[in-house]
Amino acid sequence: MTRITTLTTVLALTLSSSTALAQEPARPASVEVTPAAIRLGVGETGKLSARGLDAQGRAIAGAIVRWFTANPEVAVVDGETGVVTAVRPGEARVAALVNGVAAFATVTVEQLPPASIELTMPGGDVQAGASAPLAVAVRTRLGDLLPDAAVTFTSSDEAVARVDATGRVYGRRPGQVVIRATAGGARAETRVRVVENPAASYELSATATTARTGDVVRLHVRGRARDGREVTGFRPQWTVSGAGAQIEAEGGAGVFVAERPGRYAVTALIGEGVAETVVLDITERGPRGRLIKMGRGPASTHHSADTWVFTGVDGRDYAIVGTFMYDWAKVWDVTDPTAPVLTDSIQLDARRINDVKIHPNNRLGVLTREGASNRRNGIVILDLSTPAHPKILSEYTATVTGGVHNVWITANPDLVYACHNGTSDLHIIDISDPTRPREVGRWGLDRQFKTLHDVIVQDGYAYLSYWDDGVVILDVGAGTHGGTPTKPAFVSRYSYPEGNTHVAWRHGRYLFVGDEIFPDNWDPSKPIEARGYIHVLDVTDIENPREVAKYEVPEAGVHNIWAEGDLLYVGYYQAGLRVVDISGELRGDLYRQGRELAVLKTTDEHTMVPNWPMTWGAQLFKGNIFTSDLNSGLWIAKFERPEVVF
Repeated sequence: MTRITTLTTVLALTLSSSTALAQEPARPASVEVTPAAIRLGVGETGKLSARGLDAQGRAIAGAIVRWFTANPEVAVVDGETGVVTAVRPGEARVAALVNGVAAFATVTVEQLPPASIELTMPGGDVQAGASAPLAVAVRTRLGDLLPDAAVTFTSSDEAVARVDATGRVYGRRPGQVVIRATAGGARAETRVRVVENPAASYELSATATTARTGDVVRLHVRGRARDGREVTGFRPQWTVSGAGAQIEAEGGAGVFVAERPGRYAVTALIGEGVAETVVLDITERGPRGRLIKMGRGPASTHHSADTWVFTGVDGRDYAIVGTFMYDWAKVWDVTDPTAPVLTDSIQLDARRINDVKIHPNNRLGVLTREGASNRRNGIVILDLSTPAHPKILSEYTATVTGGVHNVWITANPDLVYACHNGTSDLHIIDISDPTRPREVGRWGLDRQFKTLHDVIVQDGYAYLSYWDDGVVILDVGAGTHGGTPTKPAFVSRYSYPEGNTHVAWRHGRYLFVGDEIFPDNWDPSKPIEARGYIHVLDVTDIENPREVAKYEVPEAGVHNIWAEGDLLYVGYYQAGLRVVDISGELRGDLYRQGRELAVLKTTDEHTMVPNWPMTWGAQLFKGNIFTSDLNSGLWIAKFERPEVVF
């Protein structure tokens, strides 16, 4: 679940801890910000003002106004004067806080005009009678891409090559031309060579002409010379009939995937007046499986947090469940998954035990702690030598007093990778002597404003969910970029406009990245309308991740995930526990393609919020799926695969 990131709550908590608050004037009934919206150009400044009003709408004399911004990368504000300075294009929310009550203004920083154009012809020459697309990148003076910029193209000799409005070059006869691009005041040019094309005919082939929704079909154009030789190197323009499928170019190939069953005509435009078409027949993906509830560990008097399941040194299976706004972690014996037994509770000085992780040796556990009364949070290390009744072995708070939200544990070496709320850095803690944990490394983005939410470590790489800065990949022993477990090395970063990057999970060639979006006024005692979805990144080239697919359940929000085999297990908050088919190549919208196989809504009569599931995540363990629900505690389910009829 999200840490407290809404600006109103953060500011209120900041000021409620101040000893000066008692001397400030009365708390206003409302706050008025003027103007409520302002537009600025990059580098320009504007002045905001605010006043606190009492219940009768009268201004409160002597009220102290403090200013904050949630988007300092877009606009910064002077905390005392309310003067806003535009940094770069976008939209920022600026808060005025008057004695603990906030109101907001919207600052829109206008987009800069084009300043430069990058113009190239990927793949080299263009064959006469064929065509190929230019690669065009229009940027502002700050280096921001302008994907919707209006670009005009011209050719220096249309008898050799013509260029259309989209930047596709059509070769007409061998020779050279200069292609020029114009966008606003920006100019660029590139030289293109048109070469002989020996092809007398063309054929369009597909890896399959019948497929299911969600299956990826690749298409290629090949030429045939008069003497029978094969001619390759074509980069056609791809189109598909109907609204239920998509096709995109990848090098010279067309990559097709359908969301709806039907017959689709795929056309490859090779050159001027030269096209080939193939028909693909797509059927329903089905059939679906089902999720069966096996057992419950109900919690209806407090909210639950993360869970981890393991086999104890006594040979029995256990699940430890954290808590949200509560100070006990619960220990369940789940050896019989149909009848969990509560064996113990672990009390901490905390208001949130958000994360639970177990060492691979199953002898040590780690609980994260936030909201300690003495403000010394950090992590708590558990002795699991008697797993039904864990004991607190030690604590580590020295460099992570601000609270730890999530952790990951590795063996050989024995390390805890901790996401510290205070620094938003990754702190690396040596627990080889679990009675004397010590920090041995640290890594963080070089930014003043940042939020590190989660970390996983898989096969020598650490995947850091860095909220609005996206997912960051580090080498922590993979051997590719010089990193070690205690001295991480940067590999790559991928961000997206939605922001709120909350969790990541690597599985094969893909990295599944979930974003979490809560409404500003969310209340855990009421139904929460969460949003956010899973971005599927292809990390075959780990230095250049690229988004190729998504899994988005409408009107709901994703939380934690787990992948194993050809299945993805997802805690999708109010949409429940979900199982998704991730077999084969992934492209497009997995939900619309029918790759979702089963759903279980984790709500019953034992819940804090009736009829409102808030499924936390999923862990596959001995053939069962374990999850916790924010409102109702521990759930155990089994997925039954669909029957395949031949």
